[in-house]
Amino acid sequence: MKYRILAFGLLLGCASLFQSCETSGNYQVRSKDAAYAPIAPSIEEEILSEAPGFNTEEYDRIVENDFRFAMEFPLSTFGIDVDNASYSNTRRFLMNGSLPPVDAVRIEELINYFKYDYAKPIDEHPFAVGTEVVECPWNMDHHLVKVGIKGMEVTKEELPPSNLVFLLDVSGSMDAPNKLPLLRNAFKLLVKELRPEDRVAIVTYAGSSGLLLPSTSGNEKRMMRLAIDDLQAGGSTAGASGIKLAYRVAEEHLIKGGNNRIILATDGDFNVGVSSTSDLVRLIEEKREKGIFLSVLGLGTGNYKDARMEQIADNGNGNYYYLDNLNEARKVLVKDLTQTIYTIAKDVKLQVEFNPAKVQQYRLLGYENRILKDEEFNDDRKDSGDLGAGHTVTAFYEVVPVGVEPVAASDVATLKYQNRNLDPQAEMVNELLTLKLRYKQPDGDTSQLLEYTTGTQVTSITESSDDFRFAASVAGFGMLLRGSKYSGSLTWDQVHEMADRARGEDPNGYRAEFINMIELAKSFAQTEAGIESAEH
Repeated sequence: MKYRILAFGLLLGCASLFQSCETSGNYQVRSKDAAYAPIAPSIEEEILSEAPGFNTEEYDRIVENDFRFAMEFPLSTFGIDVDNASYSNTRRFLMNGSLPPVDAVRIEELINYFKYDYAKPIDEHPFAVGTEVVECPWNMDHHLVKVGIKGMEVTKEELPPSNLVFLLDVSGSMDAPNKLPLLRNAFKLLVKELRPEDRVAIVTYAGSSGLLLPSTSGNEKRMMRLAIDDLQAGGSTAGASGIKLAYRVAEEHLIKGGNNRIILATDGDFNVGVSSTSDLVRLIEEKREKGIFLSVLGLGTGNYKDARMEQIADNGNGNYYYLDNLNEARKVLVKDLTQTIYTIAKDVKLQVEFNPAKVQQYRLLGYENRILKDEEFNDDRKDSGDLGAGHTVTAFYEVVPVGVEPVAASDVATLKYQNRNLDPQAEMVNELLTLKLRYKQPDGDTSQLLEYTTGTQVTSITESSDDFRFAASVAGFGMLLRGSKYSGSLTWDQVHEMADRARGEDPNGYRAEFINMIELAKSFAQTEAGIESAEH
């Protein structure tokens, strides 16, 4: 027994050291192949998990997209992603003095945190689509192809009536300054934006769930604020029962043709009742067919369950945000309110067909957990990403032109029983790729198909738009944070210079803040590199 006590003391003495080394080794990373099976803790982990400040944050493992040969794999298919959580979570780590875990960095979410000045829709479709081909900043022999989508703008006054249910986690794990107090202030900001025709109910959950405020008119702001002020943390976390109650309340007050949405605020640490991610996803998939969307606001540190919350929002036809401070809450719930709560298109899927006469290889930057099978593009039963009013979506492909030395990637073996020949038309057309896009109306079940082609003309990086260069700098930032094997000779200084020169108009200071984040990341990366070299 005395040896167990001695071991306990030694492990507690090391806990602060483990906490200070906030690399991916301190965070549970779930492999997608593991089907979210629980990770069995060792005796040491059980002891440490009771120590103050032990970190049990969880992130899905992300395997970086490789280059693919266009002749063998001409199609690239994925669903859009307009979540912003990875960006603000990355900012949280940097502001707290460390690099984020590699798997906390989703490049597409970093890029799509920012708004870009893309052309607005001019026809019956709720968004416009454009492409741009530019020299790749980190490899001038390659091209960088940008796909940009711009959703139609809707003012707050133009929004249909909203039937909102605030689903608030008040369990014991939320009893921290950056959780429940931030949650209270965040939802008070949203309450200020409500109109008389809007309605809000508040459901809370801890050891059990309850209706704190029945569905109430937007005129009754004082009543809502009093209910929010009354929130107290305590108990275990019965997330599933809270979700069920929230859907029931939303159904009872469903507004036909309106905006029906649950907004879940939590650290994701569900531990009572249905608590596995797969079971929660199945529960939400059943409910979304009723026309009620579910968005997630993540909060807190230490026990944050990023992987779970991302999947809940994705399968609830909603968006996922992380609130690291009140300014981010104001951005999500006030400045970008129409994007946050009003969907203009759902199940948006893209499929790019590359012309192998012009493109030797290609690689999609980010979107690793949004990749679809090629046949799922035409399958309207397959759920995908949703687009809010005014949202912009950006995706980059790095392209190796024909005639350029190919990138050493997962090469394709020589075929024994067949030859693949180009259609003569592929050589003749001046087309780099064809982009197909499918989407459904928010209340629809059948998708519409749009198709666009992109020519082979390449713009020099110096003549490209500020938006292109800034978005490319964010992509480069993400590649460096993730230690991408395809970042080549890219440096933090190059990313900083590109972002600074392409800052453009920055009324809210978001781009200036990003440039500061580059400097922080550079400093922490150099420190870590120095420690590693000293150890060797």
